[in-house]
Amino acid sequence: MADAPLPAGWERRLSRSTGQHYYLNVYTKESQWDVPEKPAEPGPEQVQCSHLLVKHKDSRRPSSWREANITRTKEEALELVKNYREQIVQGKASFADLATEYSDCSSAKRGGDLGPFRKGAMQKPFEEASFSLKVGELSEPVFTDSGVHIILRTV
Repeated sequence: MADAPLPAGWERRLSRSTGQHYYLNVYTKESQWDVPEKPAEPGPEQVQCSHLLVKHKDSRRPSSWREANITRTKEEALELVKNYREQIVQGKASFADLATEYSDCSSAKRGGDLGPFRKGAMQKPFEEASFSLKVGELSEPVFTDSGVHIILRTV
């Protein structure tokens, strides 16, 4: 079976840590141990997400439309994001309302909506989180060079 041709979109690789073969979806870069039975799916070409960004003093640009000079720590930014996420999950506030009021991104004017984007358009951690979410799903806090985000996949 190991020498049988693989369905389209899969590569057989050797794990350096275990010495076992695994299978890589060449489109999504996801891997699995089981021999694939059907062709690899490319995954979504593009997604649409909204986000709420909280910058901190170590962000690549520690200023925003809300504050000219952001002095909060990364830990303080994370606590704010966790608090906003909890309010959304508990139904105490809408994502759009919180993003409009508190996001340090100019997308705040659109309730955090970033519009559709393809892979390669966003910083890697943001992209990976966005493309892994199901429509309507809210991310855990995501760290990028810009700051700390929560992401809502909308399309």
